[in-house]
Amino acid sequence: RWTIVRSKLVLIVALVVLCVSALAVTYPTFDWTAKADEVPAARLMRDFPVDYPETHPLVEGEFDYQHYFTYEEMVYWLQRWAEENPDIVDVYTVGESFLGIPIYQITITNKATGKDTDKPAAFFSGNRHSGEVTSSVATMLFAWTLISNYGKDAEITALVDKFTYYVRPTENPDGMEQYLTTPYTNRSTVRPQDNDGDGLFDEDPGEDLNGDGFIRQMRIYVGEGKGNYIIDPIDPGGRIMTSVGTGKGDYLVQSEGWDWDGDGRTAEDGPGGLDLHRNYTENWRPMVEATGRGYTQSGAGEYPLSETEIRAMFLWMVTHPNISVVNSQDTSVPMHLRPPSTSKADESMYYTDNAYYLMFDEEGKAQSGYVFAGDVFWTYSNRSRLRAGQAPREGSSLFGHGPDYGYAEFGAIWYGDELWGNWSDYWKDFNNDGKIDTLDVLWVQDNVKGYEGKMYLEWTPGEHPQYGTVECGGTNPKFWSQNPPAGFYLKQAVEAQNRFNFNVLAKALPELIFKEINIKANDDGTRTITATAANVGRLPDALKQAWLIKIVRKGTATLKVSGDLKLASGQSATHTIGFFAGELEESPLDRPFTDIDAPKWEREKTVSWTVTGTGTATITFSSTRGGVISTTVELK
Repeated sequence: RWTIVRSKLVLIVALVVLCVSALAVTYPTFDWTAKADEVPAARLMRDFPVDYPETHPLVEGEFDYQHYFTYEEMVYWLQRWAEENPDIVDVYTVGESFLGIPIYQITITNKATGKDTDKPAAFFSGNRHSGEVTSSVATMLFAWTLISNYGKDAEITALVDKFTYYVRPTENPDGMEQYLTTPYTNRSTVRPQDNDGDGLFDEDPGEDLNGDGFIRQMRIYVGEGKGNYIIDPIDPGGRIMTSVGTGKGDYLVQSEGWDWDGDGRTAEDGPGGLDLHRNYTENWRPMVEATGRGYTQSGAGEYPLSETEIRAMFLWMVTHPNISVVNSQDTSVPMHLRPPSTSKADESMYYTDNAYYLMFDEEGKAQSGYVFAGDVFWTYSNRSRLRAGQAPREGSSLFGHGPDYGYAEFGAIWYGDELWGNWSDYWKDFNNDGKIDTLDVLWVQDNVKGYEGKMYLEWTPGEHPQYGTVECGGTNPKFWSQNPPAGFYLKQAVEAQNRFNFNVLAKALPELIFKEINIKANDDGTRTITATAANVGRLPDALKQAWLIKIVRKGTATLKVSGDLKLASGQSATHTIGFFAGELEESPLDRPFTDIDAPKWEREKTVSWTVTGTGTATITFSSTRGGVISTTVELK
């Protein structure tokens, strides 16, 4: 009898194993280390792999946005969505990263209602900066919101039927993968860079001395009055260090690692260093200039679009001028961040265009709860002062910046939103001391299951070639300082951003409809076809800036006849109609800048053709950013 029971148990176990194997998820693979002999970042990815629990889904094979997607898992979902939803999703690559990894993107639109390029479009991307991985999760959430609700939610179904959404979850696969699979971080691309000016490239990275998977701080006890830090007395656990100035502390605190190049500094030239968000063409400035009197921009790259990842972004945009709205997201402020980056808005933007930005700024704050929304040059530079009620200072410029390219050269509503940050916005007075501060964070990690040691890591021993045994610890550099902890706080952060992306930007696109079609019989036997089209969308089908730089063409209305129907003598089949206005009134202050050959922005456009005979007439209104709409009438 026991033999029979045992045989049944063996069979059950075997069946379970088979079922689990059948359900196992297989992610695509990429060779991140093919250039390990020539690119230090690739060598670090080969030699120091880390499997962070923050990168594991709650349930393998089920979508969730409470963890951080590795690039392999991200591409798995893009491919799976396209396979399971072929009528509305296409997946493809748009270029390669510095390490030769394909950059994936998806298009979301109902193919049965027209080509993606014949519809008004919005573009959402994330993770241009290596460590700002919250933005990639937010971008994935946006795509999943549309895909998973199509055919179930009437509003989302209508959006996907009418519009096109391009989604690139990460612009920087190399940097993201390095960040999520090794102890190392960098600002942007993994292209080797001389960050400390000694002629060497990436020669002084940090070291994970205590083997905990993070490169944080190290503290060395040097005796009272000999250091620059003390253990902060607010934390009995000794996790927080406070700078008190040289010669006033009892600990020396440095970056975790040692001085590889012997210049007296630790971990100052780690992997990479160029900034993809300073590599755009608009107002690009070099890292070094000849006179010593001009502007420079750190991380700008050798020349505009020198980095393959930004070339891929640039080329996609200019070959898809149907895009009216962009959000290329980062961390961490949080803030709805937009142009201009080198001047005040009223110095360099059309007033009507800026009015749309101002409207979206306010709607964005209402949706996300972010304290700040505004331009890079003024609002971003002064946000701390504004919050504290202090007088603002002169604005601070960023050159070669994405949002500036987006408005000045692409003529679009382009945000470069900053997620997370301002952790006090996500925290409460958990310890009931009447204020929200670091002690509340410590309370969470001391009292809430799943957050033990997550934000402020314990100090544990590590061996250093110069100092001997040191302690390594302090703030979690990946999943606290720069990004929220996985789980509840990550979910909260990306949901806040998604409310802006979905409720404001995704719904703001121009939308052309036929309002009226009339056929009038004339005394001479001809007939006149009159068509009125209207823009019922929020945005115009071209910002004023878009026309100034000629990224858009004037719209047209065309009549195509068949059968015995013919255009009357002297009639033109195609009429130029200019541009459709959006929901805001045109500012009269824009007129002096648009008087020369200026098209009219009107909410409705009416066009007439005179025809003879019988047959069918197809009326088509075509707009670069408003899309293409057609209707056919029968004349008997």
